[in-house]
Amino acid sequence: MTLETEPGAQIPIAALPNMRDLGGWPTTDGRRVRRGLLFRSTDLDRLDVAGREELERRSLRTVIDLRTAAERQAKPDRLPTGATQIVCDVMADAADSAPTQLQKIIANPEESLDLLSDGKVATLFERGYRDFVSLPSAMAGYSRMFTTLAEDGYLPALFHCTTGKDRTGWAAAIMLTVLGVSREDVLRDYLLTNDQLLPALQPVMDRFEVEGGDPALLLPVLGVRAAYLQAAFDEVQRRFGFLQSYLVDGLGLDTALQQQLRAAFTE
Repeated sequence: MTLETEPGAQIPIAALPNMRDLGGWPTTDGRRVRRGLLFRSTDLDRLDVAGREELERRSLRTVIDLRTAAERQAKPDRLPTGATQIVCDVMADAADSAPTQLQKIIANPEESLDLLSDGKVATLFERGYRDFVSLPSAMAGYSRMFTTLAEDGYLPALFHCTTGKDRTGWAAAIMLTVLGVSREDVLRDYLLTNDQLLPALQPVMDRFEVEGGDPALLLPVLGVRAAYLQAAFDEVQRRFGFLQSYLVDGLGLDTALQQQLRAAFTE
């Protein structure tokens, strides 16, 4: 089992199978991302007493919810005592995109065979990741997330979407990049979802197989691929030219605010 002290190590909370601390990753200038300040996770609708106590032990002050209104209504978060929820609906302008339809596919994969066949779903996810960069709601949502994290009084914080892999994955990639983590380690953190989430979704794949489906068809939906994250970075280049332009012009994170984040989250 990976030690929790290692970068990207899974935090053992049964109700949150894709939860990990963003801390521990080295930066390219010889610093390290602080531990215990920022966590990524699945949604909190199944948080039980033990899980709530574990989050309270970490003194969470803020839960940033990246989901759509429909997702939040269907499965509202169970917040730990002392935490305030901040909604950053990054897909409000495209609420029917592939990353927002995970629960529907997970609940009835046999009804999604057309979507799952012929590589269609991978194409749709790549399109969704480009939307994370270019949609007005995405720029507004991620902007609110990062400006909140730069302010006093909101840490420690946890951010999540539904399964903590797509909208959450891009948020983590931006944050780690701003903090100076190498692209290689950014990708490494992103791909850890395949190790930490997929085992918890094995019953979904088993049920799909019993119904006559090929579980391999679900992997592009339930897991993540480097090509998805690359699609978002490619969209940054296409739309803004440079990552710094995306941060400043797209998200409104000027150099002073970026420096605030680096001062708060690295050591």
